[in-house]
Amino acid sequence: MTAADNPGSDSAASAEHRILDLDELPAGRVKTVAVGRQTLAVTHYDGQYGALDDKCPHQGGPLGEGSIEKGWLRCPWHGYDYNPLTGQPPEGFSDAPECFPCEVRDDGVYVSLPAEEPTLRTVSDVLVETMTNWGVTHVFGMVGHSNLGFADAMRKAEARGDLTYIGIRHEGAAAFAATAFGKLTGGVAGCFGIAGPGSTNLLTGLYDAKEDRAPVLAISGQVPSKVRGRGAFQDTDLSAAFADVAAYSQIVAAESSHAELANLACKTAIVERNVAHLVLPDEVQFQPAPEAPAGGPTGRVGSREIAPPAAELAAAAAKIAESERPMFVVGNGARHQMDAVIALAERVGAPVATTFKAKGLISDRHELGCGVLGRSGTPIASWFMNESDLLVVFGASFANHTGIAEYKPLIQVDYDPMSLGRFHSVDLPVQGHVGVTARALAEALPADLRCVDHRSEVAERWALWRAEKQARLGDDEGQGLNSAAVFDSLTRRIPDHAVICADVGNNTYSFGRYFETGDNDVLLSGYLGSIGFALPAAMGAWAAVGEARPVVSVSGDGGLGQYAMELTTLAKYEMNITHVLLNNSELGKISKEQRAAEWDVWQTSLHNPDFAAFAELCGVKGIRVTERAQLDDALDAAFSHPGPALVDIVTDALLL
Repeated sequence: MTAADNPGSDSAASAEHRILDLDELPAGRVKTVAVGRQTLAVTHYDGQYGALDDKCPHQGGPLGEGSIEKGWLRCPWHGYDYNPLTGQPPEGFSDAPECFPCEVRDDGVYVSLPAEEPTLRTVSDVLVETMTNWGVTHVFGMVGHSNLGFADAMRKAEARGDLTYIGIRHEGAAAFAATAFGKLTGGVAGCFGIAGPGSTNLLTGLYDAKEDRAPVLAISGQVPSKVRGRGAFQDTDLSAAFADVAAYSQIVAAESSHAELANLACKTAIVERNVAHLVLPDEVQFQPAPEAPAGGPTGRVGSREIAPPAAELAAAAAKIAESERPMFVVGNGARHQMDAVIALAERVGAPVATTFKAKGLISDRHELGCGVLGRSGTPIASWFMNESDLLVVFGASFANHTGIAEYKPLIQVDYDPMSLGRFHSVDLPVQGHVGVTARALAEALPADLRCVDHRSEVAERWALWRAEKQARLGDDEGQGLNSAAVFDSLTRRIPDHAVICADVGNNTYSFGRYFETGDNDVLLSGYLGSIGFALPAAMGAWAAVGEARPVVSVSGDGGLGQYAMELTTLAKYEMNITHVLLNNSELGKISKEQRAAEWDVWQTSLHNPDFAAFAELCGVKGIRVTERAQLDDALDAAFSHPGPALVDIVTDALLL
């Protein structure tokens, strides 16, 4: 039995699809059925079946969610009526949804639909192709109603093998993941949200990228241009919202040079190590652009390995050669350039400390490595700074958290001229690429140096500190494990070459002080200091390294609580990430600050689930540790597990 004729259908270019069992749809009802890219409102009325385009011609309301009332199919949004079999409106109206022929057969109900045409190349395709040409391999985000055109372009790129998309549970996690990708690799990843709240949720992670100089590309869907500024649903001035955080932010309009805007966005993110942002109005995303060429980096960027001026280089070499106790301090700006810096230190015999953001850039097992300098640091680093007669600082910005002594003679090397003498004047600012400058200094030094070889002193200071740490391992007041014990086990058990993402709080201070790095990369929310960073950052690190390197995140329970549902993202994508949780049921860092300021401790307690059991519910291996004797085995089990794992360690908030 067939519904009313549809003169517009072309049987030669159509295909038949079984859409219902015979008893699936009761009489007098309507149901939504998806067939490929086509969504239908299928009706059963007056002994016949009808198949209409699901979109109401008025405002696109879902007719399949409507109801059949008094012989009419009523749109659930605004009550527009249509014949349930033909789609024709009442007399006096002309708009009608498209109707497709139906046929009842012995095995079910069939519909005849036009063959799907190949999708047209769109503005979104141009943008995505340009991004991937610039080396964007990963985008983290959430697909929604105002970014569907761009999402489809990413789907096609993923099918081609050009892009990997990772759907997260909160856009804030997407921004942190993209930021961590940039911090680790120096390349750019994308984060993606809808208009309004989806995009504003990106802001915290993007501020982390801005403060720590990490390249990120943020992509925002936007409401259609015709309703923009008229109070439409989720109509937010995203240009204003992103004005402070983004070094580059542009609306991609219908008449824009679309590839050029994407070129500038990607170039800004990479060259300026900052946030770039594109706003995509809904209708522009699927605007046809069949012949528009994609952009790319060819001919648009030069080498950044810039040598310092000869006079400054000679002056710096002379100062180092004349000093007896020089000390090197490296910041995050020296990442990926440490071979040259370490070779120079070995030539001089100078101890090397790092800022907290640069923890791990030199191994704590290196004979000149002396750990982190500053509030999150070791007494080794602070001792050598106090004893030094010259500080040579590579790629660090002299933040007060690090506490580089202003009263010491200072050479500062940095690629960014604005970073030189940023907080106070230095004796010798040297502008140049860190690696190039370190190699040039090594070549410029004379054969005879006054510098003391510090290797034996470094070993002596490490022996003292390790003895002190060993003495703290057994501290136990019956409230959980102490931080020295946790990070002693982690130092001994963590796999070689791991990427470690650390959070914010007492757990982070203890990590900086007690954990000894080997061949590790450490990622932090440095200047922003955003709680909740670690787990989504580990997602970004995993996207960058895949199975080539272990990925570990470390947080307190306050930090994990920010993005705990991302454990389901780890499970969905089978991310081989181990999360180490220091769980003291308290915002311990805030309690400590309240005590230090002589306030009462107030509103810092936390009501937690059994995080190991929660992890299991999310599809992640969960292990709970309540005694020190369990810790090594628990970490071994987590690190050897072929997939995501969480180790929930009950800790004492006061034993740091």
